[in-house]
Amino acid sequence: MNPIYAAMPTTIFETMSGLARELGAINLGQGFPDSTGPGDVVDAASRALFTQSNQYPPMAGLPVLRQAVADHYARHQGLDLSWADEVTVTSGATEAIAAAILALVTPGDEVVLIEPAYDAYLPLVLRAGGVPRFVRLAPPDWRLTAEALDAAFGPKTRVAILNNPLNPTATMFAAADLALLAERVVRHDAVLIADEVWEHVVFDGRPHLTAMALPGMRERTVKIGSGGKIFALTGWKVGWMCAAPALTRVVAKAHQFLTFTTAPNLQAGVAHGLGKDERYFTTMRADLARSRDRLTNGLEAAGWRTQPSAGTYFLSVDLAASGIALDDTAFCDRLVREAGVAAIPVSAFYHADPVDTVVRLCFAKNDETLDQAIERMAQARALF
Repeated sequence: MNPIYAAMPTTIFETMSGLARELGAINLGQGFPDSTGPGDVVDAASRALFTQSNQYPPMAGLPVLRQAVADHYARHQGLDLSWADEVTVTSGATEAIAAAILALVTPGDEVVLIEPAYDAYLPLVLRAGGVPRFVRLAPPDWRLTAEALDAAFGPKTRVAILNNPLNPTATMFAAADLALLAERVVRHDAVLIADEVWEHVVFDGRPHLTAMALPGMRERTVKIGSGGKIFALTGWKVGWMCAAPALTRVVAKAHQFLTFTTAPNLQAGVAHGLGKDERYFTTMRADLARSRDRLTNGLEAAGWRTQPSAGTYFLSVDLAASGIALDDTAFCDRLVREAGVAAIPVSAFYHADPVDTVVRLCFAKNDETLDQAIERMAQARALF
């Protein structure tokens, strides 16, 4: 057995979701919405299933989706992408991340990881033979600093990975932080894998800043997006990679030996969705912000202290500020077993020296689910 995977525990997401099912708890742990997604997007995929080919689509993805991705980013982020040379469709963003890492990292290359980090990054880097170098973020601001970046970047740095907006902290990196990172990527002649799957799930009028648009980054960024996140269709697993032609040729070769392609009808549905007008995205963000505020206000009224959520589906509870002495893992275990609410400990997103005083809750749920969770969390104050 490969020791990297043999030694890995079951992910915290599967553990907490399993406990939620077993105990009948409300699952605010794993990040999936209650909704079935936009009806017109689902209808477009359904029509394609019966009216278009169900055989292998092109390895790089259906032209209609690749064109839609390029057009979408031109409208929303001012990027000028060639759909034919710079867009590759993948089976979800995680496959895109895997393809990018496997294509760009060779044994001995150093890879800069910003923690807390999505749990797929580290094992994929290790499997590629990369040497991880970590930048540790901490609450309450979760900011990048020049000192931390300089300690991580070095002569062997080949790749850095950025997740913005950041899961699990629900924060967005400031323009100054992104500039610090981009300057070091350029200086060290590295490539940035920009995991921007939450790019449309941002709140309070704050725009998403894509790393690809930063000075010097157009030719050295692999930008990753997700139809599942944009349209709350997480089970579809339709993602994409955008990069300059020289990078695209390499990452597409890795993709062809992972999944090779993605269900064509789902690609057609996402292509339809990416062409939706600005009203869809404005309404989607407003609806999620309302759910965020509903959960935030209910928890705060019950005596819990939360951290600001600038994007993603998530809201963080600050255990220390809430007067809880338990670490986040012990707290989440008791919360699901004794209060019937599943959450995720943020310490699970660190390889070492974790922040263990913050837990993550998913608010992309209907009002009834959120209200029941708030009631149980209110009652749980007496347990801790």
